[in-house]
Amino acid sequence: MFFRGCAFQRLPSLMASKSKRIHHCFAAEVAGTVAQSTPKRATTMTTESSMADAFSKYADYLNALNEKRERIVKASRDITINSKKVIFQVHRVSKYNREEVLEKAEKDLAAVTDQYMARLVKELQGSDFWKLRRAYSPGVQEYVEAATFYRFCRTGTLLHLDEINATLLPLSDPSLAPLQINVLDYLLGLADLTGELMRLAIGRISDGEVEYAQNICKFVRDIYRELTLVVPSMDDSDDMKAKMDTMLQSVTKIENACFSVHVRGSEYMPLLGSNDPNSILLGVTDIEP
Repeated sequence: MFFRGCAFQRLPSLMASKSKRIHHCFAAEVAGTVAQSTPKRATTMTTESSMADAFSKYADYLNALNEKRERIVKASRDITINSKKVIFQVHRVSKYNREEVLEKAEKDLAAVTDQYMARLVKELQGSDFWKLRRAYSPGVQEYVEAATFYRFCRTGTLLHLDEINATLLPLSDPSLAPLQINVLDYLLGLADLTGELMRLAIGRISDGEVEYAQNICKFVRDIYRELTLVVPSMDDSDDMKAKMDTMLQSVTKIENACFSVHVRGSEYMPLLGSNDPNSILLGVTDIEP
């Protein structure tokens, strides 16, 4: 009993000593853990800081790209509006005011090139402008349409892509890569040209210029025939394939108009007693009332 009582008397002190040892061990482990985790925390903070800097740079790049896209869309819209004005001016041409109308159209086209196309070239030169093609393509197509329409009415020939790009080259900084219109945008503008030529041909027929309308018909037919050979082998040509259907409609309308005039002209009977060599009544005197 004595030994059992002594053991029970020493038990609290043993437990307190053991508790102290556990506390010291736990404190040492915690200190070691903190000491070991401190470098890892620094590494994590450094990694997070570098990622934040990278995302900040990406955000600045995307913001700048979006702002540039908005400026390009605005420039493309201005090109479209003013190119349409050139087309409307050319449509005023007739056999009585040809030179006057075409001189005015030439000045308007030069203004579109020097003012609005120059702004687009300034935004896109020296950059990967193909990334922003969807933003400026509508304006470029309308510019190609206006330039080729004017060239045909002036000379009766087609304005080639190399000639258009040569016109834009002086607008670029020689130290930077210049903006060059690609083949697809040129062909899309050429497809739209056939619609304007169809309207011009119908107008010329109504004014009695049948031969001029026949020349337009031949020109449009040649463009359509050549493009039918090119378009099937083009990549990303969904827009072009859709415009080919519209182009065929334009060709058909011009052909029908020219054919109708030819047929009706063959049915024409000169007035009685006229001096028309085709008259079956040549030499017959007019009937007096």
